[in-house]
Amino acid sequence: MCGRYVVISKISEIEERFGVHALGPYNPNFNIGPGSFAPVITDKDPDKLQYFMFGMTPFWAKKKLYFFNARAEGDHNKENDPKYHGAMGIISKPAFRKSIRSKRCLVIADSFIEGTTTKKLDEPYVVHLSKGQRPFAFAGIWDEWVDVETGEVVNSFAIITTTPNKLLQMLPHHRSPVILPKGKEREWLDPNLSLGEVTAMLQPYEGGDMNAYPISTDIKNPRNNGIDLLKPIGPAVASETSLKLEQELMLEGMGFSRARSRPR
Repeated sequence: MCGRYVVISKISEIEERFGVHALGPYNPNFNIGPGSFAPVITDKDPDKLQYFMFGMTPFWAKKKLYFFNARAEGDHNKENDPKYHGAMGIISKPAFRKSIRSKRCLVIADSFIEGTTTKKLDEPYVVHLSKGQRPFAFAGIWDEWVDVETGEVVNSFAIITTTPNKLLQMLPHHRSPVILPKGKEREWLDPNLSLGEVTAMLQPYEGGDMNAYPISTDIKNPRNNGIDLLKPIGPAVASETSLKLEQELMLEGMGFSRARSRPR
């Protein structure tokens, strides 16, 4: 599962990296979870950076549902076999079958938070791409939902997940978010893609190009936010200094040098 992630790059860096311009204010967030508003780029407006709710509500729902992840395999591969290469059942799931065809988005991120399969966020890790590859994009889907009682219009999204790569298996964790290679990001937004071309992109990211390190369980509280949440409390999972990402962030001087808590 991928229910927490991090977006802290400067807005100018995101705009340059993805060739977009931002609509509205932007606030770095070290602890994005379901219900948070976060930056996305949609197939409908591929030149704009917008802010949608994390946790998708399908257009037909009678109330908000907050689907924050969408399994690429759908109801297949219930054992989460890393070697699975079968059908992508997402195309037939009622909540996702329309969006996977016509409402795809890039979900902007700098890293994501993952727990182990058994202990979940009681044993959390920061997972990031190697060689300073950030920001990057998850493969996402989105939908527009209207509250019939209030008239409120909610644009929301889900991150697509797939089988675990080698790095996620080392935690261990049974799922992996679909991270799109840079050269595939614009292709993901192409409305002319066939369904077969879309599902072919739902593959695990190369595990050798990622790393992870353990962090405090303070990340469990969605009210907590700040760079201290990303501080390593142990060595990296793969052979790399666990301090590299934190030092890089500190050097950028983002102005979030101390963890902060939102009012309870």
